[in-house]
Amino acid sequence: MSPALEALIEGCRYPGKGEMKGGVMLEPFVHQVGGHSCVLRFGEQTICKPLIPREHQFYKSLPPEIRKFTPQYKGVVSVSFEEDEEGNLCLIAYPLHSDPADLENKEPSADGEPKNKLVKWGKKKPSGLLPENERVRQSRKEEKGKSNRDDKAEVLYYSLEKGNVVPQIKHNPWSLQCHQQHLQRMKENSKHRNQHKFILLENLTWRYRVPCVLDLKMGTRQHGDDASEEKKANQIRKCQQSTSSSIGVRLCGMQMYHSATGQLIFMNKYHGRKLSLAGFKEALCQFFSDGRVLRRELLTPVLQRLREMRAVLEACESYRFFSSSLLIIYDGAPPPAPSRSRPSRGGEEEDEEDDDDDEEGAYGGRRDHSSSASPMVDVRMIDFAHTTCRDYGEDGIVHEGGDSGYIFGLQNLISILSQLEEHSND
Repeated sequence: MSPALEALIEGCRYPGKGEMKGGVMLEPFVHQVGGHSCVLRFGEQTICKPLIPREHQFYKSLPPEIRKFTPQYKGVVSVSFEEDEEGNLCLIAYPLHSDPADLENKEPSADGEPKNKLVKWGKKKPSGLLPENERVRQSRKEEKGKSNRDDKAEVLYYSLEKGNVVPQIKHNPWSLQCHQQHLQRMKENSKHRNQHKFILLENLTWRYRVPCVLDLKMGTRQHGDDASEEKKANQIRKCQQSTSSSIGVRLCGMQMYHSATGQLIFMNKYHGRKLSLAGFKEALCQFFSDGRVLRRELLTPVLQRLREMRAVLEACESYRFFSSSLLIIYDGAPPPAPSRSRPSRGGEEEDEEDDDDDEEGAYGGRRDHSSSASPMVDVRMIDFAHTTCRDYGEDGIVHEGGDSGYIFGLQNLISILSQLEEHSND
């Protein structure tokens, strides 16, 4: 095991006894809004997900120009689970001694993780996703064919109490569903295997008090080169029936906090697949809104990042990012009140004034509490289980040029957000 990974695990280690000693107790990662793979919280700055060989290969070999647009890769751990006398499942990560080369090109820092809490997942259904004093409401616009089961609702609205919203935010319903399904599969397979490899990745949400997360499935094609005919037909159908085929991007999941109205909103991939182009644009407006007005100050840095990414991918020969997603993240927490002595354009010293969580005003103007240490927005590529390039020697198909489907989606996303930005300035 490399010194870097050893330091990372030591920084996240929880006290335990018996077989748990020396391991890290994994928690649910509450900000997962899309995908079907189970994502877990390893530490404050680190998440982990089941290792898929192709995705692992991508993270270990990706070129530097792409690396700036992906989460930092931090290595591999072995994950097992135990069931206590009450039927609770505990997931524990251990060092993977047999794979010492996994940290080439990476130097993660140890997470400063609190060690006073052990988390278990019960087999029983949670009594509630959020505190009892919050009201749960169904979608304001019921759609035809939409399931009436509360746990399968495609759009959920939670009304939060005014004030400090951070302690109130609990599990994203989608993340809970992924966790429960994956734990059940692990339990069913435990008689044959109870050691599972997981990769460690940077937690892109850790800097934000109230992470607003948009997961966009990119490209006009979603199936990998090795997909079965049935899988290929299924993915083609999903693309044709959604905005993937027309603009090369579709909504795969979203969580956002509207500070002006006190609402926390979740949308899942099933809702995203049904959106028309107009509905997709409206969803983007919602995401970049505080509930009353469009937060236009978020659009400029997002557009800058997307244009940089487009330029890199246009020059990236033979890569195909089939079924990959794009994450856009910003902080939905109200900004701190500006200092009375601070000029209107703000300054770096205001970045540290983050104690005023009760500010409820609209986000019509500038936002001064961003800095290099805590960026206002983040845009990253994720999910590379079906990525291919000519350097993957075992692949039978080698593609030429850039990923035109992904680039097409990026260009359309840039155009839509540019239009939003222009209209917000009218």
